[in-house]
Amino acid sequence: MDRLSTTTLLPETFQGARDDITEQIAVIWQQIKAPVIVPLLRLSVFLCLIMSVMLLVEKVYMAIVIVLVKLFSRGPHKRYRFEPIRDDLELGNSAYPMVLVQIPMYNEREVYQLSIGAACGLSWPSDRIIIQVLDDSTDPVIKDMVQLECDRWASKGINIKYEIRDNRNGYKAGALKEGMKHGYVKDCDYVVIFDADFQPEPDFLWRTIPFLVHNPEIGLVQARWKFVNADECLMTRMQEMSLDYHFTVEQEVGSSTYAFFGFNGTAGVWRISALNEAGGWKDRTTVEDMDLAVRASLKGWKFVFLGDIRVKNELPSTLKAYRYQQHRWSCGPANLFRKMLMEIARNKKVNLWKKMHVIYSFFFVRKIVAHIVTFVFYCVVIPATVLVPEVQIPKWGAVYIPSMITILNAVGTPRSLHLLVFWILFENVMSLHRTKATFIGLLEAGRVNEWVVTEKLGDALKTKVGVKAAKKPRLRVGEKLQLLELGTGAYLFFCGCYDVAFGTNHYFIFLFLQAFAFFTVGVGYVGTFVPHT
Repeated sequence: MDRLSTTTLLPETFQGARDDITEQIAVIWQQIKAPVIVPLLRLSVFLCLIMSVMLLVEKVYMAIVIVLVKLFSRGPHKRYRFEPIRDDLELGNSAYPMVLVQIPMYNEREVYQLSIGAACGLSWPSDRIIIQVLDDSTDPVIKDMVQLECDRWASKGINIKYEIRDNRNGYKAGALKEGMKHGYVKDCDYVVIFDADFQPEPDFLWRTIPFLVHNPEIGLVQARWKFVNADECLMTRMQEMSLDYHFTVEQEVGSSTYAFFGFNGTAGVWRISALNEAGGWKDRTTVEDMDLAVRASLKGWKFVFLGDIRVKNELPSTLKAYRYQQHRWSCGPANLFRKMLMEIARNKKVNLWKKMHVIYSFFFVRKIVAHIVTFVFYCVVIPATVLVPEVQIPKWGAVYIPSMITILNAVGTPRSLHLLVFWILFENVMSLHRTKATFIGLLEAGRVNEWVVTEKLGDALKTKVGVKAAKKPRLRVGEKLQLLELGTGAYLFFCGCYDVAFGTNHYFIFLFLQAFAFFTVGVGYVGTFVPHT
């Protein structure tokens, strides 16, 4: 009987202990809620609403500029002189400028043939072009393969140089800087840069170089990207939507208004004198391309974006590769902003409006505010108001502004409008990583200079899709990023359940969808199916 009584009392004891803990938590919550939580949450809502308005104003401004550019046909060919380069019987091929084409690569087994072949296929007088392959590969087998490919094209009469170095200092920036030191480069007027997965059309130089030849104030001509694997999976479609907006709107607006935008690091042509005047390549951040563009702009050079020229390339098709890429693209600009803020403010060569554009619009709103407000407001603050009903978010801030921003973002890729809900959820998930990377860049924390080369698949794309479909994604609990995603998903799910139970703000559908998105990415399911086009 004594044993039976003891066994019966044990569950009751544990239940009583649990009830006591729950009551203690509830008491503590009520004690700190009014004096601490409510004021902090109200302040967070206020700051997030300000940032949302800043972002909306920026989006509306860019939309107006794009409409005016299209309405009045103020494209690059109207703003700048463009004439095809003509043959000169007296000068012969020397009438054409000398062009250097740089292809930096690192262990690019899958794509090296595509990029080298495309570069060697560029139409230009053969004695006025040099193809320079900058191979930083650490795999000796891949090195030999790349060298053999260069030798094969050299045997066909192509002026191609295979260059290697003893170390990888500075990563891509270091390779490009080292490539510019070779003696044969001093005779070149312009340098074209293509990453290892880029495949330009043969007429690329004929359509870009004349802008530089006939307009001595232009330092950079940037082409648009065309994604060969956009339809591979849902994740690549989401990336296409974001990047299409970047090119269709952000780059076009920068080119049309202040003749400034961030160099995309590839598919662009630099005037070598502009590059040198700006101080050449620097490896102080992971966005060496943006660094060079800002410095060249501060020297007074103008940039032109050509949206009608599209260069084929590849999007990251694995979540791991995309995370690393987004870390670099978010951390680098924030760190560059920290390093160059005072330099931009003190510059004497550009006017006040251009400096304001670079500091406020280009850096602060697009590279910092956009990431922070997306995560903090939609994934932290709005769910928190469910738990603290004393704090209310006005409908214009919780519904109207986000809807307008989303619609303006979607105009770049009309064919994917039916995927808009997925894109919103995916962007909210990725905002966690972008916000984390932004703060790392601003504070110059541990991973500020982390550089992981984005995995490229090239011709292996077709087989890769089949392999991914056959594999079952599995959770690797040890990854900190996955734990962050799963933890955020759990927080959102809890807030959604609380909203259902008590009916505080009626955000539960939004919260459940976001929780589902974070869980889905956290366990690695995203990108495993192909959407219907």
